Amino acid sequence: MSPSLDLNFVRDQFPAFSEPSLNDFAHFENAGGSFPCKQCVDALTKFYRTTKVQPYYGFAPSLEAGDLMSSARVRLSEWLNVTPDEVHFSTSTSQNSYVIYNAFREYLSSGDEIVVTNQDHEANIGVWTRLETAGIIVKTWEVNEDTAELEIENLDAVLSDKTKFVAFTHCSNIVGSINPVKEWIKKIHSAGALAIVDGVSYAGHGFPNIGDIDADIYFFSMYKVYGPHLGIMYMKQALNEELPSQGHFFNAKVPTSRFTPSGPDHAQIAAINGVIDYFDLVHAHHFAQFSKTVKTNDISKLFQDAEKINLEPLLDFLSQSTSIKIIGKNKTSMRAPTVSFISSKITPHNISKALAKKKIGIANGNCYAYRLMKAIGIEPDSGVARISFVHYTSSNEIEKLIIALDKII
Repeated sequence: MSPSLDLNFVRDQFPAFSEPSLNDFAHFENAGGSFPCKQCVDALTKFYRTTKVQPYYGFAPSLEAGDLMSSARVRLSEWLNVTPDEVHFSTSTSQNSYVIYNAFREYLSSGDEIVVTNQDHEANIGVWTRLETAGIIVKTWEVNEDTAELEIENLDAVLSDKTKFVAFTHCSNIVGSINPVKEWIKKIHSAGALAIVDGVSYAGHGFPNIGDIDADIYFFSMYKVYGPHLGIMYMKQALNEELPSQGHFFNAKVPTSRFTPSGPDHAQIAAINGVIDYFDLVHAHHFAQFSKTVKTNDISKLFQDAEKINLEPLLDFLSQSTSIKIIGKNKTSMRAPTVSFISSKITPHNISKALAKKKIGIANGNCYAYRLMKAIGIEPDSGVARISFVHYTSSNEIEKLIIALDKII
């Protein structure tokens, strides 16, 4: 029998829940950025206090700084079920994708084809469409206009023997569906193409088991996984060796430098150790010890089971309102707790404004899913109201949200 999440234990690991200035504030904008765990905050503070020097030199604080940064890469790779040399750090996912765009611009030939979707965040669309200026043909895997979902049949229509890669999302930051990426990747690989996955809106619900899903490139952001503002990129070692280096020429044979043309904040890299400490602590509190790969699956299930318990009453409430249209599924199966909706009575901006007065934070607008808004008939400048939460959200916060929404919508 799977354990239930010990919510009190979990919330004790987050300084925000004991911060006086945030008393009675309900954070429902986790898709934009989660609260950091105390282990991350402590690691970041300690690094700035004791080791804020250039790392990897021979003097003591420099050696310690380098050890912390190297440890972060190794420990994170274990949770992702990949090798350390396949993990890359940058300031953001947008920067990571832009670096890889430049590599593909050199690598691909005029007449080659790529596929993007219109369900993704713009960071995993716009950068790839720039390849058109190099003669690359960009095709779009369109969502179903009625459901906002990506369907495998629509991929068949744009996939060909000329397709070099397909870029798609593990979980839409608007629709909330957890896409069957492992199945899609098998299909894409069978067509001879690469799979580039944006996991930014998925990773906060449990680290992805990248080694299992077999993506060629996978992006996510640590600031949505209880950590610092860093972009994480996984790239298969074979692809790393094949694409042209984007780093300094003298680092062209260093796997972790080839696609890092600028250096991210050393302290933030070191602070990833704090996030891993948190995940390790939560696992030890709930489970017997197993391999790192099983840990990844354990925590994902633990987090997502807890999230579904809170997601169900919210979806039920919104589904019963005649003035509300939910974007995406109204059931918890294969769905993250990222719930976007529109109302026939009140604008998304005014919903957000009214909730803010009740000390409830949500997002409104297109949330950088501009093309998705256009595809499903929503004015992008107005967009949607978006509620997003994670495993540390309490049932009391859900109840507070529903009571407030009931008076607004």
